[in-house]
Amino acid sequence: MYRDSIKQKINTWKKEIIIVGLIIIIQTIIFIVAGINKLYIHMDEAYSLGLASYDKVEIQSNEDFYNIWHTKEYYEDYLTINEDEQFKFSQVYDNQKNDVHPPLYYLLLRIAMGFNIGTYSKWTGIILNVVIYAFITIFTYLISIKLLEGKKQHKGKSAIITLVSSITLSAVTNAIYIRMYALSTLNIVIITYLHLKLLEEREKNNKLLIMIGISALVGSLTHYYYLFYLVALFIMFVIKYIKEKEYKQLGKYIGTMIIAGITSLIIFPYSIQHMFFGYRGQGAIDNLTNISKFISSIFQYIMIINIYGFNNILLILIIGVVCITIYKKIKKKQIIENKNRYIKYILIPTLVYFILVSISSPWITLRYVMPICGILFILAIYYIDKLLSNIIKEKTTNIIFVSMFLMMLIMPIISNEIINLIVGKEFMNEQEYLYSNKTEIVENMKRELKIPIEAIYRFTDASDDNILFFIKNLKLEPEVLYSNKKYIVEKIKYDLNVPALYLFNSNNNRFLDDILLFAYIDKSYIAKDIEYNDEKIKEIMKNQDISNGILIFINEGQENENLLNIIQKSVGLYNTTYLQRLNACDVYYIK
Repeated sequence: MYRDSIKQKINTWKKEIIIVGLIIIIQTIIFIVAGINKLYIHMDEAYSLGLASYDKVEIQSNEDFYNIWHTKEYYEDYLTINEDEQFKFSQVYDNQKNDVHPPLYYLLLRIAMGFNIGTYSKWTGIILNVVIYAFITIFTYLISIKLLEGKKQHKGKSAIITLVSSITLSAVTNAIYIRMYALSTLNIVIITYLHLKLLEEREKNNKLLIMIGISALVGSLTHYYYLFYLVALFIMFVIKYIKEKEYKQLGKYIGTMIIAGITSLIIFPYSIQHMFFGYRGQGAIDNLTNISKFISSIFQYIMIINIYGFNNILLILIIGVVCITIYKKIKKKQIIENKNRYIKYILIPTLVYFILVSISSPWITLRYVMPICGILFILAIYYIDKLLSNIIKEKTTNIIFVSMFLMMLIMPIISNEIINLIVGKEFMNEQEYLYSNKTEIVENMKRELKIPIEAIYRFTDASDDNILFFIKNLKLEPEVLYSNKKYIVEKIKYDLNVPALYLFNSNNNRFLDDILLFAYIDKSYIAKDIEYNDEKIKEIMKNQDISNGILIFINEGQENENLLNIIQKSVGLYNTTYLQRLNACDVYYIK
């Protein structure tokens, strides 16, 4: 009898391993396809590569960076590890000491980059995240099982929930975004699962406490926002132990966290400076005390989670939940019967993290909430299931969830078609010639497309030009896929082998947003804050072969048309083509 029970457990484990393995294979294929289509990098991704490999935080700090011609290898050096640097790791620590994040992710990225010496590759960062995401999926599955425990076929349902949560736009973005957020996500799901296990093991849990301590240490060395989640979880368990008068367990638990915290500070004492005295820490503290930003930030983050965490069906789910709640009120049925002992230890830390990040984050952007998007998805499914449990049969509930999951898979396609229909494909494909004339463009957009931009101002402080580009590029796809950059990357990489001149306004220093293109251009010159006139342009372009034309980059805060006119007259080339707006500048081709 005992042997039969053991065999049954082994068979069950084998089935679960196979199922989770299939989920990981499916998500990995999707991540790799997205990685193939990722042709550009965000400024922070360039920072990741540079902080892991370069001897300075920014390449712009080099004395010879500005006002001199460089080859593409000069810029590529910031994004790669050279042979003589392969076994040097000290700059990882030194760079993070001078930056705003702890060093663990950059150390892992540095190791990954060591497998590709001398040339830039997006795959070092993407593959690292894909591997991390395999572990995220395992722990997401384990958490889902805990929440659905007691329901029929709860392991199969947990597998489906895990699969869908792992292929949302947020998950794909997390996997292909070369930053520490995938690792931070892993830290959050691990610490969550270990605390759920701690609820079960009331005694003889020393090994579990050690794992919790290690997890807390690793998380604190990955990203500071992780501490929002950890502290909330910590306070809840302290209150639990005090209420239950388990003072011995309380002492062991607090001792574990204190040891983890002290160890973290011994390894990286600069965390104190970053969190409380650095510009990013001070900004977060200022935001936390700015109540007026609270509602606006929360609203914007909910919209972001709707698009990326739920593939644009969250509003539909909210409407459905409201309708069901009203129906149950009328029928005098209990709205939600919750006897799950785990749920509050997931829900409360997640909400605390969401609220504090919404208030304190320097920008309203997906990356800061990516670590909890998967958990938010699981929580939403859990509560909708509970809401439906006493009014319809479980079979019908399953049909509803399958329909919802299918809708999530096709919703990005539907949403993109709706955007094309409302805005118009012609307008979406139209290129704005001379970006500096942004006010007129926005006015035309408001007049012709009837888009109520004034309403957007009520919820955000976005500028006219940002609203314009947001609307024109409002495609539901992974945030850093940059499909709209495909044209410019391929044009410069394969077609335009000509010198490039960047007219650089240092008051808007986001050069790392564009560094990848300069790693493809044979010769380029970053002209910093110079007085642009005929004589100066001729001096810069002296001895340069411009028989096939030149590329001109102009970042914000400058009069594009005037600068282009000066260059045209100086070099004797008058055929100007506007190529594209990048993250931080406009690109022109003059021939």
